[in-house]
Amino acid sequence: MSSLVGTASLVRLALRRDRVILPICIAIFVALVTSSTSATIALYPTVASRVQAAASLNNTASLVAFYGRIYDPTSLGAVAMLKMGGIGTALVAVLALLTVIRHTRAEEESGRLELLGAAVVGRHAPLTAALLVAVGASLVLGGFTALGLFAVGLPVAGSIAFGLAWAGVGTAFAALAAVAAQLTRSARAATGIAGAALGLSYLLRAIGDSSSGQRLQWLSWLSPIGWGQQVRPFAGERWWVMTLLFGVAVALAAGAYALAARRDLGAGLLPDRAGPATAARGLRTPLALAWRLQRGALLGWLAAFVVLGAVFGGIASNVGAILDSPQARDFITALGGKASLSDAYLAAELGFVGVFASVYGVQAAMRLRSEETALRVEPLLATALGRIRWAWSHLAIALAGTATLLLAAGLSAGLAYAAQTGDIGQVGRVLGGALVQLPAAWVLTGVVVAAFGLAPKWIAIGWVALVAFVLLGEFGPLFKLNHMVMAISPFDHVPKLPGGALTVAPLLWLSGVAAVLIVIGLSGFRRRDVG
Repeated sequence: MSSLVGTASLVRLALRRDRVILPICIAIFVALVTSSTSATIALYPTVASRVQAAASLNNTASLVAFYGRIYDPTSLGAVAMLKMGGIGTALVAVLALLTVIRHTRAEEESGRLELLGAAVVGRHAPLTAALLVAVGASLVLGGFTALGLFAVGLPVAGSIAFGLAWAGVGTAFAALAAVAAQLTRSARAATGIAGAALGLSYLLRAIGDSSSGQRLQWLSWLSPIGWGQQVRPFAGERWWVMTLLFGVAVALAAGAYALAARRDLGAGLLPDRAGPATAARGLRTPLALAWRLQRGALLGWLAAFVVLGAVFGGIASNVGAILDSPQARDFITALGGKASLSDAYLAAELGFVGVFASVYGVQAAMRLRSEETALRVEPLLATALGRIRWAWSHLAIALAGTATLLLAAGLSAGLAYAAQTGDIGQVGRVLGGALVQLPAAWVLTGVVVAAFGLAPKWIAIGWVALVAFVLLGEFGPLFKLNHMVMAISPFDHVPKLPGGALTVAPLLWLSGVAAVLIVIGLSGFRRRDVG
């Protein structure tokens, strides 16, 4: 029997399982790049304004490290795609690597792949199917991104180059994830290995791009993310750099197949570390167990939020030099309030931090369903442990974790901003701007809990709601939607701090909505069948 037999059937199965999440993710990426271009046209309508903004950005080391360099200051596309070329590229890589691990190592860990292997399915068919889905999604994303950029008025060559850069980075990290999936028997560990490689890639690019002189710029060429930016869309395209991305992808994929042939199904090449003979005393409660299961993800998110807050706080004091056109000042002030430009910028960026924190809340709350489908809940409930107490153990991690992330981001942003301005009183103001995002983020967690209790098969509604709220926030002002439509998003009710007025009533209402959704979800879980 061929080692690839059954690949087509597994591809159809993977596409059916991802029929919601992949189209939504692709739509979000395309919407972000098109909206970023539209916003840049309004912010920098003239070549002179773009040149001045590019000079300020390229001379700010923290911005260059975070986003990358603008290689053609006169190009609208080069200025517009700065964020999407840095942060956006990393997010494309995350989508690709999670897709591969979901359909390879996670399937092995759950035991489903062993059942499929008992049928007419070749040894390498699952790996091939996962790579085809992830690479295909990256190519489709790149194609639609190029079409979207061309549709909003950017040059054809640059649009194609940008789409190919995204597709190439996604393909490279899909192949890297395929290698990581062969090394360990745990999907969580494989994700950690691939995520660490992605973090290292971003760090090398950041150090290389922000280094002064020529001493460390070569580090950018050790990073696939750096290669994606070195394609230089809209800034004299370097098509030959694409051979690096796709060449590394082919080499890594070949390595993944070679490693897969050397291990048993369900096993990893790295040796398993022996655990303790007896459980620690601290694992005697459901909350302690939930913390043990989720602490790695929370600590990773926490580190990212500290860095994110520090970058935003460090940039805030320089925003006046970057956004120096009247259109730019009006736009940022409208986003963040009527106070100073720095306050308006911080309020706008802390709004994005609130959205990111809600992503963690949704992810952590969904652990309720994954524990149930993995059949780990029933043995626990067979003891004296009650359903509500078990559910609250994971729910407490989701709620407290979201609050911790916002607290960390607010503190790091406040300290960085205070260090730039020399005013320690700015710490409390910026921290308040982060913490007011908490009730809105909790509403998303409540949506997940409600779905878990009432219709667990539709728990992905949490991601759908998050995407809908983000799109309302991005495109609502652009299309001048009715205020009643905009009010559907909980983030529309959050006070714009620092700089705006603190209104307590919306925060209380949002907290009440989150509480009602959680109560509804827990009541539903108490009455329905487990599993």
